[in-house]
Amino acid sequence: MLYPIAKLYSIVKRPQSLAVVMLLLTAFGVLSASGTEAFAQDQDKPAAKEAATENPFPGRFPAPSFDGGTEWLNCSGPISLKDVRGKIVLLDFWTYCCINCMHVLPDLKFLEQKYPNELVVIGVHSAKFANEKESENIREAIVRYEIEHPVVNDSNMVIARKYAFSSWPTFVLIDPEGNFVGRQPGEGNRELFDRVIGQLAEYHRAKGTLDESPIKFNLEREKQPARPLKYPGKLLPDVKGNRLFIADSNHNRIVISSLDGKLIDVVGSGKIGASDGSFAKASFDHPQGMTLVGETLYVADTENHLLRAIDLKSKTVATLAGTGVQARQRFQRGPLRELALNSPWDVQHLDGVLYIAMAGPHQLWKHELGTETIELYAGTGREDITDGPLDACALAQPSAIVTDGKAMYIVDSEGSAIRELKDGMLTTIVGPRDLPRGRSLFEFGDIDGTGDEVRLQHPIGAAYHNGMLYVADTYNDKIKLVDIKKRTAKTWLGTGERGNGLDPVQLNEPAGLVVAGDSLFIADTNNHRILKVNLATKATQVFKIAGLAPPASTGSDAPAELATGEAKKIAQVTVAGKEVTLKINFKLTDGFKLNKLAPVVYSLKAGGKQNLVNSELLNKRKKAESDDVSATVSLPLTGEVGEATIELSVAYQYCRDGVGGVCRFATKKWLIPLKFARAGKSQVIELIAAP
Repeated sequence: MLYPIAKLYSIVKRPQSLAVVMLLLTAFGVLSASGTEAFAQDQDKPAAKEAATENPFPGRFPAPSFDGGTEWLNCSGPISLKDVRGKIVLLDFWTYCCINCMHVLPDLKFLEQKYPNELVVIGVHSAKFANEKESENIREAIVRYEIEHPVVNDSNMVIARKYAFSSWPTFVLIDPEGNFVGRQPGEGNRELFDRVIGQLAEYHRAKGTLDESPIKFNLEREKQPARPLKYPGKLLPDVKGNRLFIADSNHNRIVISSLDGKLIDVVGSGKIGASDGSFAKASFDHPQGMTLVGETLYVADTENHLLRAIDLKSKTVATLAGTGVQARQRFQRGPLRELALNSPWDVQHLDGVLYIAMAGPHQLWKHELGTETIELYAGTGREDITDGPLDACALAQPSAIVTDGKAMYIVDSEGSAIRELKDGMLTTIVGPRDLPRGRSLFEFGDIDGTGDEVRLQHPIGAAYHNGMLYVADTYNDKIKLVDIKKRTAKTWLGTGERGNGLDPVQLNEPAGLVVAGDSLFIADTNNHRILKVNLATKATQVFKIAGLAPPASTGSDAPAELATGEAKKIAQVTVAGKEVTLKINFKLTDGFKLNKLAPVVYSLKAGGKQNLVNSELLNKRKKAESDDVSATVSLPLTGEVGEATIELSVAYQYCRDGVGGVCRFATKKWLIPLKFARAGKSQVIELIAAP
């Protein structure tokens, strides 16, 4: 969601602001200067071979504070510049409706994984839509997009104003000494920030101002229970075949059930990937829209930037189109497997042609079945709501395509408009259109009525039935009924209050709709459920699929060892009685305490054969009893005489006052030789752990 007002300029008013602008332009490769030749160096040249003798970004100014956010998410509490001193900080100004903001998430993940101890990413959520200002909705988006860094809800744009934010997404870089380095709006900047972060890390490591201690954030997803469905997206009915296809998007699979709730099959292992093959081995990455042609189910594999073909007879998955890499071009035509796609969100079949809602470039594409090409069909690529012929019209993040067999109906999410494509012309049925300077993108709300006066809020799904469109008015938490001929829209279902009640019906960002027989099926996305609604009476029930379970865990079981490296050996201790208490005293930096929201985790191992400790206690992760500065582990004894060496590994988190947003992560390991003597006494063995 980039707008031409995006610029690179100083965020403070001061006499040397022009010099700062020149510096930032230099830093980001717009200009060249002798002080920043490092940016022009060969990327294949190892950075370690050249000592960082000069600060590559001289003359900067202190970064503005992070104060002013409504709530901090994906962490234990608020984060200040003081908390991240010593780290390179990357601020990502984003809003969760924005397809461009979704596109940069893989870049952020790449940088986080490449610089795990040098870099801290903080998302600054600066909302476009009113619905996006609510922390609970942002929390859902964090889990849905699998974001692993802290996010501050900047609902009042306080932080955004401090950093002179002007477009989504925008990256801002802060050095380990708390100084503003520069910023860059838009997508496709992974290589640029990789080079800058690498150079900053090299310089500050040499200077001694880089803190490379591991850190840990308490993620929102860790609070989520396992569910049969996880953020279900698009739906597709097959009435003749008595089937309902469900894009179980965050489980990265397609669920097939009967229309009365019997599980038929599951397509995909649940792992994120792009593997073809059998249903059990194939993988997807957050699939969305589907269409059925014969016994082939075509799927918009959105975050893989692919179209997939599922053969329901042979139970296999194949890739139809795309390279697996996000396209950067908007005007293209080419071979199916050689041309890159950009976030296909829905797919619809009509008269032998697949039409694709390509959300990334704000266009519609098409593929004539049986041919080897895929091509642009409609839209200039400019993000807007502009009516007109196919080569002159503009769309805004098209997210659904439905048809009555003649015309196609498009849901334009970012423009909050419902469009009709017929006889080579794209026209708007309800919602804003043809406003100057992109104003259509900011005309949203919850207003029933006729034509241009109607206001929706980021609709994502639609279903056609008897001359009407049922529309998932996603951010209004409602279903709207749109009369195509009369160009009217009115609320049909939902109170508009986020919730999961059934009487009255409450929804939470519904995203998929289909009609099958006398029922409307709704993917109530953030409630992780499918609803079945009687079209005549509006009687609503949760559609449950007997036998459906979440995918098997894709993570490995936690190993017994929690700490790596050499263990500290203590002197042999003579023990007796029924148990020994191991007390770990943590020596923490002033102002820091153990994280109150995270347990101290430990495991015990035995070196060689032993009979002192029950073997059932060994090689398992457990939680220790802990307070602000210490933790205790009870070690029951068997009462057998003998000797043994026990290895104790612990992992713990500590943060400012025990509730800080940035928590350091540390591990320690001890070798504890024990000797059991019946004449001895039960005792406490005290251990010291310092970060």
